Amino acid sequence: MKTTIVSKPLFILICLFFGVSAFAQVHIPTAEEVGPAAMPNTIAPINAPFDMPQLQRPVFPDYQLSITKMGAKKGKFVRQQIQAAIDAVAAKGGGTVVIPKGDWYTGRIELKSNVCLHVEEGANVYFSGDVKDYLPVVFTRSAGIEAMSCGAMIYAYKQRNIGITGTGHLIGPGRDCELWHKNPGYGSFDSRVNYDLPPTERIYDGHDSTCVYLPTFIGPVACQNVLIEGVDLTQCVFWNIVPTYCDSVIIRGTKVHSVGLPMGDGMDIESSRNVLIEYNFLETGDDNITIKAGRGIDGMRVHRPCENLIIRKNLTAIGHGGVTCGSETAGMIRDIYVHDNVFQGTSVGLRFKTRRPRGGGGENLYYERNRIKAAKEAISFDMLGAAIYVGGLSARVPMDFDRFTPAYRNVFIRDNIIEGGTYFLKVNGIPESPARNVTIERIQSHTKRLMLLHDLNMLTIRDSELTADEAEIEVSGVRNLYLENVNFKVPSGKEVWKIEPDSNENLFINGKSMLLPKK
Repeated sequence: MKTTIVSKPLFILICLFFGVSAFAQVHIPTAEEVGPAAMPNTIAPINAPFDMPQLQRPVFPDYQLSITKMGAKKGKFVRQQIQAAIDAVAAKGGGTVVIPKGDWYTGRIELKSNVCLHVEEGANVYFSGDVKDYLPVVFTRSAGIEAMSCGAMIYAYKQRNIGITGTGHLIGPGRDCELWHKNPGYGSFDSRVNYDLPPTERIYDGHDSTCVYLPTFIGPVACQNVLIEGVDLTQCVFWNIVPTYCDSVIIRGTKVHSVGLPMGDGMDIESSRNVLIEYNFLETGDDNITIKAGRGIDGMRVHRPCENLIIRKNLTAIGHGGVTCGSETAGMIRDIYVHDNVFQGTSVGLRFKTRRPRGGGGENLYYERNRIKAAKEAISFDMLGAAIYVGGLSARVPMDFDRFTPAYRNVFIRDNIIEGGTYFLKVNGIPESPARNVTIERIQSHTKRLMLLHDLNMLTIRDSELTADEAEIEVSGVRNLYLENVNFKVPSGKEVWKIEPDSNENLFINGKSMLLPKK
């Protein structure tokens, strides 16, 4: 029997000609193939659609020191002893500080260069909820605004080669604590910041009934070569893993649990670059993995982008968004590659947020081979926000374009499977700054509804099968919409377009215009 070998391009053409999806030849991972249980010991090479260095784990000297050698006793408050061990190892040129099996209680811990904090299996490290245990104040950025406050429960500033490893358990104080009750109310707190003061003079220490910036759980600031691997985080009072102004960060194999805790983001990558996030599991009270670049006036002053991020092989459960860009976007979010993840049970799968006064935006964002099961939108552009936070700026009416007007552009979404959601795609752009140049290819989707498109310029959807329980597609303020080889599967047998008159331009399906000729 003679075997015929067909080239890949020809095979794809044959598949399309006979109505067989070439998409079926692309492997989309399942939950069993991602997350901590699937993590290999080695870090696979990074392949990205932009220039990205191959990241390596930091290497630490062989020296080890247990906190018990510094007098730490199980069941006791041991902040002083943990810090003494870190300082001693740093003074010797580096090594590993070991927190052994048992229950330990502490306040803020500060890592030093060339030191790895290793939390052994069976170790439970409980962090205080009292403000005094996070003083004196340190430099921090909270929700995109700089100040002097609590920092992080595990903090580092301008350090190199640092690590937090092990399979032990880090446990925050939850909401019923002094820290939480002194939080500034993050929805609109930027309006209460004195921007005339330099950040080092913006003191939030809780004294005289003042508020504090809530500490993140793990929050290195302006550090290089950071490793966070294996640890289990529960019940943080605020965001969990938050590298800010960092370069070369690896976050892998962690577990984050914050369901029921508002503002309990799993990871927030803040104005950092060259970051690898892989094989993590997140179930959270807010967004699972979030990419941020500063907020409004302060973020524009700093003007530091978040760029060169690889997000792969992660597993998420409950959360507001599987991967979210924004809403703090002032310094720009760019060159992000999200691939081979499983987002199951999140409210939104791929989420793009910003607000009129936030500034900046996002560009060159790539999403490939993800499996999404959403409770709400599978893909969402939410660029206006709610009046409760930004007042009249949330209105869908054209306003003047200024330096605080953000934009999203150059977004590429390919080879994704969507297994649930209210909408396949929902876009609420900014009238004077619509989402721009969005390409969606080779998608298999089954949601309740198809699309709601408001204020969008240049959307291309091709070679996709979109199944929905309802047939309507709402279009308003859209320019340059191109659908090519898109199969809509709806109960009525035909999609129903609701096109707002006189607000759209250049809407085409397979080269045929959907607009009536202008008189």
